[in-house]
Amino acid sequence: MLLVIDVGNTHTVMGVFDGDKLIQDWRIRTKEDHTVDEYGILITNLYFSSKIVSRDIKDIVISCVVPPLLVTMEELCKKYFNITPLVIEPGIKTGMPIYYDNPKEVGADRIVNAVAAYEKHKQSLIVVDFGTATTFDYISANGEYHGGVIAPGVVISSEALFEKASKLPHVELLKPKSVIGKDTISSMQAGIVLGYASLVDGIVKRISKEVKSKPKVIATGGLAHLIASASETISEIDEFLTLEGLRILHERNK
Repeated sequence: MLLVIDVGNTHTVMGVFDGDKLIQDWRIRTKEDHTVDEYGILITNLYFSSKIVSRDIKDIVISCVVPPLLVTMEELCKKYFNITPLVIEPGIKTGMPIYYDNPKEVGADRIVNAVAAYEKHKQSLIVVDFGTATTFDYISANGEYHGGVIAPGVVISSEALFEKASKLPHVELLKPKSVIGKDTISSMQAGIVLGYASLVDGIVKRISKEVKSKPKVIATGGLAHLIASASETISEIDEFLTLEGLRILHERNK
C-alpha cells in the first residue's frame, strides 16, 4: 500500500492507496511545532479506526509547502514506517513541462494538482485549489504547465474582516439565499461567498481570454463545494485531486 501525505499551511491531508484505489483518507490540522512522536501518535490513532496497520505501508510520498515540517515528516516516515519517502521537489519526474520563469518557485501542491488533472482529463484546464491561499493553475491542451494566479484564501479574507471591523461578528460560511442581505450575517455571507465566487469567475474568464480558449475548470480544496455552488465557471469538483496526483507522481518516479 502507498501512503500519500499533502502538508498544507492549514491542513495536512493523508490517504492510503491500494493500487490505484484510495481506500482511506484523513484531514488534520497542520502544526509546525508538533514533534515526530506527536505526529506518530496521531497517525496511530487514525489507524485505530481502520483496518490499516503500519506494516501494510510499503511506500510513502510527500508534498509539503511548510519547509520546517518537511524534516519532521521525513523522520516520521523513517521512525514509524522504516521507509525513506519520495518528496515532491525540483528534479523529480513529473511528465509535465513547466513553463515558469523559475520552476523551483512553484508550490509542490500546484504541480501535483496539475499532473493529476491533466492525467484525468487530457485537455486544457484551470485548476482552482481552495486552500489557505486560493490558486489558479493553467494547463494547456498539450499538458504543459503555464503558471497561474495566487489570491488570498476565503478563510484568510473573512478572518481579516472580523479582525479589522470590530462590530462585525464571526459568521458561518454558507451560501446566502439572496445577494441583498436583510441582516448583518446574511450580508456578510453574501459578501464573502458570492464575492469570492465572483472573484473566481472573473479570474477564470480573464485566463480564458488570455489563452484564447475555454479550459475546463476543476475545483479542489476544503471550500471547493461552497464556492462552486455559487460559481458560474467551475464545472467539476475533485476533492481528492492532490492525493491522486501524489499517487501518479510516485508511479512515475518508482
